[in-house]
Amino acid sequence: MSPHLLSAIATIGPVGFLRPAPGTWGSLAGVVSGVALITLAPFALELAIILLAIIGTRAANAYQQQTGKKDASEVVVDEVVGQWIPLLIIPMTPVWILAAFVLFRFFDITKLGPIGMAEKWPGGFGVMADDVVAGAAAAIILIVVQIGLGVW
Repeated sequence: MSPHLLSAIATIGPVGFLRPAPGTWGSLAGVVSGVALITLAPFALELAIILLAIIGTRAANAYQQQTGKKDASEVVVDEVVGQWIPLLIIPMTPVWILAAFVLFRFFDITKLGPIGMAEKWPGGFGVMADDVVAGAAAAIILIVVQIGLGVW
């Protein structure tokens, strides 16, 4: 892949350059695209997570090498992948989608426990890993809440 294409993937085109809070904009792009993928086909989001995690890791690594910036704020492909994870396990209603968004952003921003440890891994792998772990943490909380409410 060309360096230009890898940069565009890393930043999700212009999304990573939106201000303020490019990570939040990236997560919003994840919500919109994730809901669209789920609507498209039941397996589409699972497949997209795997593909974009692999390609996005490579793109984040290339962006880091091109710019010399470690985990640059404009790289938001990791937010998209991380945001997709809790969308896998919720009913597609506005309340659950909002809960998935808020929980993912909370874990992504606070970097609690294993999320902060994953961020320390080198290169694009570390960039992607902390958001994948944040997405998994949000998903676990959402599963517990759904079980508590009798929805799961």
